[in-house]
Amino acid sequence: AIRYARRLAGELAGKGLLVASGLARGIDTAAHTGALDAGSLDTGGGAGTVAVLAGGVDVVYPAENQQLYEKIVNQGAVISEMPPGTRPQARHFPRRNRLISGLALGVVVIEAAERSGSLITARFALEQGREVFAVPGSPLDPRCRGTNRLIKQGATLVQGAEDVVEV
Repeated sequence: AIRYARRLAGELAGKGLLVASGLARGIDTAAHTGALDAGSLDTGGGAGTVAVLAGGVDVVYPAENQQLYEKIVNQGAVISEMPPGTRPQARHFPRRNRLISGLALGVVVIEAAERSGSLITARFALEQGREVFAVPGSPLDPRCRGTNRLIKQGATLVQGAEDVVEV
């Protein structure tokens, strides 16, 4: 899923779409990295990426993403509705997810367990009138149950960037 997220984000950014994500470990990190790999508008490449943080814009979380954060600051954008210096807390993450979906025309869910932040983002997207896309996964993998359920409920199945661009 990590490799696929990076590839899909790069393809979408390369087609001029801005990739917004939450700078979290795993899928978010891969999405930001893929979008950055496609280039930014400053370099004549793709549209780039925006990191939406659960804490203040000056608080990097997780700390392991410090270098990625710095690249995004230089080649994209970092935003938050929390005041500078605010440490992220569990209650801030749903607010962050609402901002991510609010920035988007559509939300692509790559991987989601039954109770995950990705599903919160998808719910906000639906409430905001955004498109919801989901990447199918193995029915045996608990990390795919949420995405497979989204598809059953009418989300657009994504196998590549063209599926997103088409909609």
